[in-house]
Amino acid sequence: MTKLLLKLFIKQEETADPKYRSACGKLAGAVGIICNVLLFAIKFFAGLITGAVSVTADAFNNLTDASSSLVTLLGFKLAERPADPDHPYGHGRMEYISGLAVAAMILLIGVELIKTSVAKIVTPEAVDFTWLAVGILVVSILVKLWLAGFCRKLGKMIDSAALQATAADSRNDVISTLAVLVAGLLSKFFGWKIDGYVGTAVALFILYSGIGIAKETIDPILGVAPDTELVAKLRESLLSYSKVMGIHDLIIHDYGPGRQFASVHVEMDSREDPLACHDLIDNMEKEIGAKYQIHLVIHYDPIVTDDEENTAMYRLVKQAVSAIDERLSIHDFRMVRGPEHTNLIFDLVIPFDLKDKKTELKALIDEKVQFRGSKYYTVITFDDAAFN
Repeated sequence: MTKLLLKLFIKQEETADPKYRSACGKLAGAVGIICNVLLFAIKFFAGLITGAVSVTADAFNNLTDASSSLVTLLGFKLAERPADPDHPYGHGRMEYISGLAVAAMILLIGVELIKTSVAKIVTPEAVDFTWLAVGILVVSILVKLWLAGFCRKLGKMIDSAALQATAADSRNDVISTLAVLVAGLLSKFFGWKIDGYVGTAVALFILYSGIGIAKETIDPILGVAPDTELVAKLRESLLSYSKVMGIHDLIIHDYGPGRQFASVHVEMDSREDPLACHDLIDNMEKEIGAKYQIHLVIHYDPIVTDDEENTAMYRLVKQAVSAIDERLSIHDFRMVRGPEHTNLIFDLVIPFDLKDKKTELKALIDEKVQFRGSKYYTVITFDDAAFN
């Protein structure tokens, strides 16, 4: 069924083109709207004729899902707009903002349903749960199972957290509808008036889902650590060039799916021809950028390799920081000689839990380099491990 829908509504073959990604997202949104509106109408009618607040609650859950699918569709539509003078990095984050709007809607509906369900607990009423309602809920479960699989498959195809969240939401709907079905059957055969309690449980489940979606959409807006797999691949690609001796300060900015910008420092032997290094860096930016669909900017750092004292002190400092904590590392090491002393200048990469120990770390490193005499002073710039 998924392949058929893709063939009917998306003409181009699967590709990394952002237009294909947007088309898949909009198709998922449209299918979600149609399925959820139909389910809402059927369940709402069943809730009216049976008086089951749990069925009505589940119907409004489908209405919320239809609204979220609409916002998702609009989010993909707006996200594909090109960059303009006011938004030079494009509009890709609209996908995240649309997800946040969906979360707000879910939370609002959840609160309202809790009010209704609690009132039903206070004043319980018998539920006229018919086999028609049972059939409707079973159909709902089957539709939601298919929709979850459909959104999950498309989400994996285009690497969309929004569609993966939609798939998880549909899966959760299957669970909540099963709970409603069980409550109705228990009421019919045993006379248990637990409709209000189940309605409350469904509402709480909706709230939980809304909070989860909100977190998933707020995180990329605030800025989260880059994907470790992408970082590893970029590092491997950068170091695959023969002239590159090391890299550091890799920073990745996310302006929406498929709209990432990165900058990195690459170390090369200072004896290399600067023009040749510049030409190589230009090629690296184009080749690696095209391979990973990322806008890459590379900064050239020349490294001194033919100074014995510089090399010896670099190794000494490297061993010293490793002895203090294996997670520590250095880069951009250089020596500045003076008539009375020599400055050892370098960047020290530290993890988050050592951020408050900078003075202590410097003292320990200074102690390590003094055995050769008092002429060496350290000048340390502390770097965040998240970017190295």
